[in-house]
Amino acid sequence: MQVHFVAIAGTGMGSLAGLLKQRGWQVTGSDEGVYPPMSTALAEWGIPVFEGFSPENLARGPLAGRPPDLVVIGNAVRPDNPEARAALDGGLPVLSFPDALYEHAIRGRHSVVVTGTHGKTTTTSMIATLLHAMGRDPSMLVGGIAANFDTSFRDGGGPEFVVEGDEYDTIFFDKTPKFLHYHADTAVITSIEFDHADIYRDLDHIRAQFEQLVAGLPSDGRLVAIAGEEVVDGVASASPCPVIRYGVDVEADYRASDLRVDEAGTRFVVRGPGDETAPARLSMVGAHNVANAVAALAVVHGRGVPLETAAAALEAYRGVKRRQEVRGEAAGVLVVDDFAHHPTAVRETLTALKARHTGRRLVAVFEPRSNTSRRALFQQAYASAFDAADHVVVAAVSDAPIYSATGEVSERLSAERLAHDLGARGISAVACDDVVAIVEHLARELEPGDVVVTLSNGGFDGIWDKLLAALDARA
Repeated sequence: MQVHFVAIAGTGMGSLAGLLKQRGWQVTGSDEGVYPPMSTALAEWGIPVFEGFSPENLARGPLAGRPPDLVVIGNAVRPDNPEARAALDGGLPVLSFPDALYEHAIRGRHSVVVTGTHGKTTTTSMIATLLHAMGRDPSMLVGGIAANFDTSFRDGGGPEFVVEGDEYDTIFFDKTPKFLHYHADTAVITSIEFDHADIYRDLDHIRAQFEQLVAGLPSDGRLVAIAGEEVVDGVASASPCPVIRYGVDVEADYRASDLRVDEAGTRFVVRGPGDETAPARLSMVGAHNVANAVAALAVVHGRGVPLETAAAALEAYRGVKRRQEVRGEAAGVLVVDDFAHHPTAVRETLTALKARHTGRRLVAVFEPRSNTSRRALFQQAYASAFDAADHVVVAAVSDAPIYSATGEVSERLSAERLAHDLGARGISAVACDDVVAIVEHLARELEPGDVVVTLSNGGFDGIWDKLLAALDARA
C-alpha cells in the first residue's frame, strides 16, 4: 500500500503516518512550516515530507508515477488546497485522518478514547504506559511524543487501542469532531470548557459535541468522567452505559488524596470502589496531573488490572514532550517548556511548577498563538491565570488572520494590556515584539536559581535553544 498525507506534520497525522510506515506501507507527505518534534520524528521514521502543496506531490512517492492507494487529508487543509483538490477531483481514494485511523488501526480493538479540553495527551499516554507495564501490549496514538515509548504511536498486539480524542473538526467537508469517528468503547472526559473559537461559537456548541459522543457509547461500554464539573456532570447524566467518576479530594469512584509534592514529583493515595486503596507516586506535579493519573488508573482497573499493581506502575511514567519538559539549564537558570495556552492550563501549569520549585523565582513566557488565544475572548481570564508567576513576558499577537466560527473580524488580544493588568495585580510583566526581544530581555532579567517556563502550542521560533545560548554566553 502506498499512502500520501496532505498536511502530514500535525501530531495526529504524523503519528498515523509513522504507524503505517512501521507496518510496511510506503508513506509520503506534504506540509508547510514543519517544526520539531514532529519534523524530527518524521525524518527519523524515514518518511519523505515535501515542502508546500502541489498536485505533483501525489505521484512523488517510492512508486514514482503511480497514484497512491490512499490519500489522507488533515483538518488543517482548506477547501482550495491544490493538492487535496487534485486528489478529490481525480477520484483517488480519500479519507480524513480520524476515519483512516479507525479503518486501518482501531477497528476490531477495544477503543479507549480520551477526550476533554485539557489533559488528553497526558492521560492517553498514561493509560498506554500502564497497560504496557501490565503486559497487555496496547496500541496507542497520542498528540505528542510519549517519553516511555519515545514516539507518539504504538502498534501493539493487545486488545486495547488508546487514542487521544480531539474535539477539533475532522476535515473541511466533515465538520464533526474527530472523537466521534473512533467509536469509543471506553470514553474519558477530563473537562469541558470553551476553546477552538475558530470552529465553535460558544460553550453550548462544544457541549453538544460531547453529548453526541456520550449518546453514541455502547450500553456495555464505560464513561470515565471527572467529578464535580457542572458541564461534565450534565453531559454524563445522559450516558447509556455506566459512568465512573474520578477526581482529587472529591467524592468519586476513584479519588486521590494525601497529596505530597517535592522536587521528584507527587506522592498520593488512590482510593477505588469499595474503598480499596493503594499508594502512588507520579514524577509530575500539579493537581491536574494527579487527576489525569486517577483517570488512567480508573480505565486500566476497569480493564481488569489490579488497582494496587497499576498504581505501583505509575511511578515509571515519564511524561510527554512539551508537558513540563526540561529543555536545559544554563547560568543557573532552569528552562522548562509546556504546551499550555488556554487560561485554565496556564494557571494549573504555573501553580504546579511553583509548588515543585519552592523558593525559586518563576518566570513565565507566553505566546498567544492559537486562533482562540489571539482573540480578546480571554483577555480578562489571562490576567488572573499568571498569579503563580513572579515575572511574565507576553509575546505580541501576530497579525495573521484569525479564523472565527462566527465569521466576524474579532478584536485581538492585547499583549500590552495583559502586561498592564498583570502589573495591576502586583505581578511584574512586560510585552515584547518578538523572540529576539524576549531573549534579550530575559538575558538581562534572569538570575541564578530562576525557573523559566515557555507556554505555547507552537514552535515559538525555537526560543528554548536561543535562550539557553544567550544564558551560556552571559556566563
